[in-house]
Amino acid sequence: MLHDLAETRRILETQDIDVVRLIFPDILGITRSKDLLVSQIERAAAHGPAFCQGTWVTTTRGGVLDAGAGTGSIEDGLPDMVSKLDTDTIRPIPWLPGVAYAIADIDNPDGSRSTIAPRAVLRSVLDEYDKEGLIPVCGPELEFYIAQRTDDGWARCIDKTGRVYMTGALVDPAGHYLHLLRMLDQLNVGAFAGNHEFSPSQYEINLWHSEAMDAADRTFLFKTAVKDVLAERGVLGTFLGKPWNDEGGSGFHLHFSVTDPSGMNKMHDGGAGLSEVALQMIAGVIEHAPAIAAFTNPTVNAYKRLGPDTLAPYRSNWGYDNRSTMLRIPPERGQGTRLELRIGDGTANPYIVLAVVLAAALDGVRRGLTPPPAAEGWAYEDESSPVLPMTLREALDALEADGGLRHLLPSDFIDVFVTMKRDEADRYDAEVEDPSTRDTTRWELEEYIEDL
Repeated sequence: MLHDLAETRRILETQDIDVVRLIFPDILGITRSKDLLVSQIERAAAHGPAFCQGTWVTTTRGGVLDAGAGTGSIEDGLPDMVSKLDTDTIRPIPWLPGVAYAIADIDNPDGSRSTIAPRAVLRSVLDEYDKEGLIPVCGPELEFYIAQRTDDGWARCIDKTGRVYMTGALVDPAGHYLHLLRMLDQLNVGAFAGNHEFSPSQYEINLWHSEAMDAADRTFLFKTAVKDVLAERGVLGTFLGKPWNDEGGSGFHLHFSVTDPSGMNKMHDGGAGLSEVALQMIAGVIEHAPAIAAFTNPTVNAYKRLGPDTLAPYRSNWGYDNRSTMLRIPPERGQGTRLELRIGDGTANPYIVLAVVLAAALDGVRRGLTPPPAAEGWAYEDESSPVLPMTLREALDALEADGGLRHLLPSDFIDVFVTMKRDEADRYDAEVEDPSTRDTTRWELEEYIEDL
């Protein structure tokens, strides 16, 4: 339960916590924060602290954009937004004695819910599921690279190929990954296992599934912690989708299902098949897939990870235990029945990913949609399913053409997101000699690698 601030201060003082690091994600997924002194928390967090809404429209290069009237950006005079400390999210930071993370909800100055803040957008979608008596359960899977600075930029810490699914000194000679795993365990974000992934210096740490908001919070804390812990050790943790041209990309796969209020999984038919609800959710995601791509693959770089024969999606399709499809149905049934969306890029904002995917799935349920036939075999070659957007600009065009998705999500949020991402695409086109290249460019590394 939520504690009042006086009780929160007393609890923190008994844990020798004297600073609360109040964090929230911006639209890009970057962690924004303010440090609050616990001794002053009753005054500091009673009505804020406030931040400028220009945060929503600030680029990685520091530019401040205008998303139009009603979005809190330049045309509105860059008004305030107010943070509200969620005491249930407080976690002592094991590598920073005396400091704890706390996630903030972001409200409008009058106390109403923001229509732009990613956590608020997800909350609005979950309110709609509540009306249907359904509870979304989500399990994130994220990959990331560990890199070291060189005279020419960034390079992988190790460069030996073929060491997939390994641990130990051969794949972690400096102990960065092992230290990170231990810190995540102490941070209590639900990490339970990890290993070196397919590409050199690429790792995956697994998180338990849980109800959607908790899963998004833990994923946000996980990404924040990965970057913080590794930065303290003088190296870089990056979730950039395709940082290296000679190696694979880092994905954000999302497992999701729904239960009833008693916790019973509603995705199976009682046997080996899928329920009507599950098939409707599949159909909703398939119908909105081109627009979803803009949110799950929110950078110019993300589309260089996608394509035929990449083990990343290429077509808007689904299949049973088929890793060549966009939407895979893992083989477990009963309480383990779920869908796995495989299109996501590691840079994606977890609150936005969950909000958009769950909104599209709910649209399928409410409209009683029927999915196309399940793909079989090597689905990249099945031309019955349309190709997904292969550039950020194509995905943004699909998003703006998808009127149904705009009815499911706050218009202000979509307007700000599109403004930010159109600006990225325009700057890329203007500054890169061959914008159509499938190679990762220096512009992308400078734009994204340190922040995302």
